[in-house]
Parts: sequence; C-alpha cells; structure tokens
Amino acid sequence: MALKLVFAGTPEFAAAHLEGLIDSEHQLMTVYTQPDRPAGRGKKLQASPVKQLALEAGIPVRQPATLRDTTEQAWLARLEADVLIVVAYGLILPLPVLDAPRLGCLNVHASLLPRWRGAAPIQRAIEAGDTQTGITIMQMDEGLDTGAMLATARCAIGGDTTAASLHDQLAQLGAPLLRQVLADLPTHQSRACEQDESQATYANKILKSEAELDWSRSAVALDRAIRAFNPFPVCFTHLQGERIKVWQAQPAGTAPLPEPPGTILRASRDGILVSCGSGQLNITRLQLPGAKPLSAEQVINGSADMFSSGARFCAPSSSN
Repeated sequence: MALKLVFAGTPEFAAAHLEGLIDSEHQLMTVYTQPDRPAGRGKKLQASPVKQLALEAGIPVRQPATLRDTTEQAWLARLEADVLIVVAYGLILPLPVLDAPRLGCLNVHASLLPRWRGAAPIQRAIEAGDTQTGITIMQMDEGLDTGAMLATARCAIGGDTTAASLHDQLAQLGAPLLRQVLADLPTHQSRACEQDESQATYANKILKSEAELDWSRSAVALDRAIRAFNPFPVCFTHLQGERIKVWQAQPAGTAPLPEPPGTILRASRDGILVSCGSGQLNITRLQLPGAKPLSAEQVINGSADMFSSGARFCAPSSSN
C-alpha cells in the first residue's frame, strides 16, 4: 500500500534511508532536516546530506530550528501524512508532531533496543565490547528511544570493526528493513513489542575529551576506544609535546610488564608497541601534527628518533 510520507533526518546515515525511499511506491511529501551549518576551514554554510539528496530528487525541504513552534506544527498537520519517518534528525518531536501523521511516527535507531538508547549507539556499542548490534524500527512516543519495537535486524561487531565501518553496515541493514515495515505497517504495528526497561542502557553523546588515550587502561579497552572514535573524534595522545592521533591499533599481549604505561617497547615496520596498564597495544596507523594519517612503517621511516624504545606517550602536562 502506497503511503504519504514525511521524512526527518540530517546526516549520511539518514540520507541512506531516504535514498531507499525515493524510488519506492510511497509518496515523499516533504523532508525535514536541520538548518545549514558552518563547515570547513572557511566556515561556509553547508547543507546536510539529507537536504542535498532531497533537493536532487525534487522533494521540498523544510529546516526549522525547532518543532515546538505552533505555526510549524500546523503546517505539518495540513500535509495529512500517513507516517513521519525519523532517522538521526537531531530535534525533539513534541506531542503535536508525534500525533500529526495518521499512523504515527517511526524511528530508525542504530542499536538493538533497549540497549544503547540515545545519541551515540554505534560508538558506545564498540567501546563497550559488544559482539553484536543492529537496527531497531520503533513506533515513537514521548520518551527517548522508548517506543514499541516493530522490527529489528542484527549484525556482528568484529575485532576490527570501527564506527565508520559499522555505520555503513547498519545503514545497509536499515534501509531495506524500513521498506519492509512500510510494506505492511498495520501488521507490524499490531505485533509491536514493548521494550524491557530493565535492560535499557544509554549511549551518551561523544565528547572530544574522551578521545585522549589513558595508557593506564588495558590494551583491550584502548583498542575498543580507538575503533569506537574512528572517524570522530579520533583518539589521541602526546609524545615529546606533540599531539599524535591514533587511527588504528591492536592488542598485542596481556601479560603485565615493568615499564610504565605509555612506554614505547618497540617500533618496527609492524607497528609501535606500547605498554599499557594491562597488556600491550600495537599502533599500526597514526597521524603526526600537520600530516595525513600514515602507516606506522611510514611514520617511523621519517621520524624514527621520535618513536625510539623507552620514549613515553603521556598527557601534555606530564614529562617523558
């Protein structure tokens, strides 16, 4: 059954779902996305990926700063949409908006709810060491990711999974799952499953300060953080007063060593081996100030003395 849809989303993840609806049997009446934001070195206003895609497809775009404005709520109500689909939109939907579509509002969320409600489910799942995650499509209510679940799709989190790779994998899962739900929405709504509140966890927004590596932690925990914060905000540490970004690493041992955490044990073409609070971490891809990300071998070829055995990564206020 063809439905009259309104779509609300902003980043690339949302655009992947919008793209999956553009050529469907459903009618996309309007797209909502966040206002253009300054981006790049020139701080020029840049349209969101969802806006760019919608304009290319000839779909009307609206960019209110809030949906609490009664004029905007009245405009949405006049569309008489069947469903409002929300994917990483970034604005709270007040009750008049939730109630406006005939069949309510659906949200595509990047976790297996009720685990990892909130802003950063992809990163927090990797950081916590989860071995699987997925997509949940839910019927929205006034709570934060608390609505009844209509459908889920699962995927594994491997030892080399990054936030970037998991983002793409989940987008590929979510778009067809959304089309599947819309193809028989009344049936999915009649079979909706309430979330188990006792199992709920919250995925706090990522802060840049979290990306600084604390070498007193275990190598396993540091590896998870590096993968969770790739490509943003990217983990970092300091060496000889320079801020070093760490893009890729692997745990390389579990036995405790006498060297203080953060000490470089060995630098070779295979990586930069660093002592941790528990185990060792082998850094294989990193970025020096003013340079692009390079393999450890490439960095060592140009800066071998900087990464000599015995040198120590530390906070800028500490001394090597």
